[in-house]
Amino acid sequence: MRWLVPVSAAAVLVGGGAAVGVFTASAEPSLPPRSAAQLLVDLQTARLGGLSGTVVQRADLGLPALPGLGAQATENLSALVAGSNTVRVWYAGPEQVRVAVLGTLGETDVIRNGSDVWVWNSRTNEAQHRVLVNRAEPDGHIAGPAELALTPQQAADRALAAIDPSTEVSVGRSATIAGREAYELVLDPRDATSLIGQVRIAIDATEHVPLRFEVFATGADDAAFEVAFTQVDFARPDPEQFVFNPPAGTTVTEEEPLDGAGDPHAGKPGIPGSEAGKPDGADGAGWTTAGTGWTTVLVARTGQGDGPAKAGDASAPADREPALTALLEQLPAVSGDWGSGRLLSSNLFSALLTDDGRLLVGAVTPQRLYEVAAAR
Repeated sequence: MRWLVPVSAAAVLVGGGAAVGVFTASAEPSLPPRSAAQLLVDLQTARLGGLSGTVVQRADLGLPALPGLGAQATENLSALVAGSNTVRVWYAGPEQVRVAVLGTLGETDVIRNGSDVWVWNSRTNEAQHRVLVNRAEPDGHIAGPAELALTPQQAADRALAAIDPSTEVSVGRSATIAGREAYELVLDPRDATSLIGQVRIAIDATEHVPLRFEVFATGADDAAFEVAFTQVDFARPDPEQFVFNPPAGTTVTEEEPLDGAGDPHAGKPGIPGSEAGKPDGADGAGWTTAGTGWTTVLVARTGQGDGPAKAGDASAPADREPALTALLEQLPAVSGDWGSGRLLSSNLFSALLTDDGRLLVGAVTPQRLYEVAAAR
């Protein structure tokens, strides 16, 4: 299934120039009937020898306006939860992968070519180079700044992992996406505490890989999050596409070699079970999970048990960013038998930061977070 760059959820999104409406599909094509079970098998057995194309991601999570954050903080938050991002991808096997995240001020490229991994930022003209000392790793994981975007395949993997008795799976309407005919697999969570009303995955009718992934909030007609190919070619890219020669004047940093056969999640923040996977400032507990499937809640200790201190308060942690402090001040205060804290909620997710230093996040209602907080 891992036919494209293995990237995780967007932690840093670069604002792109995608226009609204780029995901509009043309008339519904006439395709032979396939059941949901057949489409799931198609996804699991898909194999690709090559691919290149353009992926556009769009988010509108319906967060409330948060005045007083300052221009830079507001811009960064808007890029994360409401905006479009464009990524160019090339794939010729697990050992030849290239991703270019396009922004308004430049681009960030991540290239793997055999044992060499490069990360290049055109705006700063800086590059990091790392050698994989063991190239036997099956899924071609690239760590670090590669994790800037979310592809349709990775998004589909995550949704399919959530299929259990709480999910109704069906076949939707076929569509034409990026010039390709596609089936649509529809996932409907049955749990009322999930804020996700529906997930739709458009699957290429010939290559059996996701071309579009959409997430709809409960009761919404428009997708809160979608990522799709706007152009795709399944021919194997030219090998020269994966050769990186730093431009003149580039500052190159040689990183420590990476064991390519090791745990692909080692050292990744927020991955349960990873010894090094602890958020900055954690007290050693790292992330844990509560529940399963659509109503899973991530729980962590922030190591800052003083709650949302006021800006300029001498009791505030010295390493707390002013923008973060300002953000916390704008969030509504909540309390219950679980304690007290601040709540950030949108159409698609909720986050609770308690005054005793716990952080709870999930695509669930605030009530679900309160229940987990009371039990933890």
